[in-house]
Amino acid sequence: MNWVEVYLGLGSNLGDRDLNLLRAMNRLDQALGKHPERISRIVETPSWGFDGPPFLNMCVLYRIPAQGEPEQQALSILRSIKEIEADMGRIPEPMYDAAGHRIYHDRIIDIDILLFGTEKIQTPELTVPHPLIGQRDFVKNPLLEISKPDVRDSFNELFS
Repeated sequence: MNWVEVYLGLGSNLGDRDLNLLRAMNRLDQALGKHPERISRIVETPSWGFDGPPFLNMCVLYRIPAQGEPEQQALSILRSIKEIEADMGRIPEPMYDAAGHRIYHDRIIDIDILLFGTEKIQTPELTVPHPLIGQRDFVKNPLLEISKPDVRDSFNELFS
């Protein structure tokens, strides 16, 4: 059987942040049909891109059966993630200012697909590798903690 390693970033800065991360991981386990293979430490960091309460952030690695085209499987996982976020109370669509810059805000839960195997995916809904990994230490450091050497070698530019 072929497998794909899916690296996800999770964050929360509202309510019981630890519980929010745990609830999201339980829902991900259900959606992906298994527990994560690796889990990073939880790190607390200031809000990024706006003035808000601090976030708890972490990364997880799921090793799941590869099914069909990678892009379609990644988009299917993204749909599951969006459903989990919405069920937990996340505002579904990003907002933008008049100049087209994204407006960041508090979140009960935020789940991002960071890496999907060694695939490079570019669709209107999803960009993998996540384009902001290198700018966000709260993602990069937990991801480095759980990533395998071949992943770091494949995406060296993200980790430098």
